[in-house]
Amino acid sequence: MGGKTKAEIDISVIIPIFNEEETIPELYSRIQKTVSHISEQYELIFVNDGSKDHSLLALMALAEQDHRVFYINLNRNFGHQIAVTAGLDLCRGRANVIIDGDLQDPPELIAELYEKYKEGYQVVYARRQERKGESIFKKTSAKLFYRMLKRITAIDIPVDTGDFRLIDQQVVHYLRQMPEQNKFLRGQIAWLGFKQAEVLFSRDKRKYGQTGYSFSKMLRFAIDGITGFSDMPLRLVTKLGFAISFISFCIILYAIYSHFVLHRTITGWTSLIISSMFIGGIQLLTIGVIGEYISRINKNVLNRPLYIVDKSNLGTVEKSE
Repeated sequence: MGGKTKAEIDISVIIPIFNEEETIPELYSRIQKTVSHISEQYELIFVNDGSKDHSLLALMALAEQDHRVFYINLNRNFGHQIAVTAGLDLCRGRANVIIDGDLQDPPELIAELYEKYKEGYQVVYARRQERKGESIFKKTSAKLFYRMLKRITAIDIPVDTGDFRLIDQQVVHYLRQMPEQNKFLRGQIAWLGFKQAEVLFSRDKRKYGQTGYSFSKMLRFAIDGITGFSDMPLRLVTKLGFAISFISFCIILYAIYSHFVLHRTITGWTSLIISSMFIGGIQLLTIGVIGEYISRINKNVLNRPLYIVDKSNLGTVEKSE
């Protein structure tokens, strides 16, 4: 560990890696060049999240060459947010940067984040002005998601931001006390409410390989963000239940009135089937929403480890108390 104690590390950079074998050399070179101009007391923590290629071997080779490079190899793919959490659990810097390993977030921006940090901000996040190389669907869905999340939550989660940010060691201290299984780090950081600032940038298109973030993973991530920081879906299905019950009650009253007063019995197989399918669909939707919240409770009650470390050159580092 280069003989550095936690107090001596000025800046830690946490980089989750998943099948980034081609990216790692350039990624390391650009991060190291940027961070070394900030301080000589730094560490680069690469978290290998169950990569299927030779990413781990590349990271181990880097660690042999540079005593400031550390790797954490997770036992399997636990997901991006958990990989970042593993890095946060073991980082030792006064300032800690989270950056993805695909080079879409420019490492050179770390210098600007650090300049803002020195002005007294405890959270400095990178806000995207432009997203190059992404489909219209992804850009539009991401834009709608962040704005919807901002409207339905009581906390101010910055729009158009990812996990690329710099956070103070005090923020890391409190993040380690948040044991949720379904991690949504940008929401957790916003919930803490420390003094925050933004730095604008244009996100580059992916240079190597394909993204590991499929549509299903993005959908799961969105659900975690919504269910973790808002009970609006539960209130919505409750209101929907009351509304449908009221409409059904009115229809019943009309059917009774039509039969006994107008002497005209309401008939119609089609209307009956449509009504049944509509109500059945609403019921399934409601059960699904409630099930998502119950699933979160179940995962947290089981209290399984967030991740399992297969190997690391960080050794055993105790979490901050």
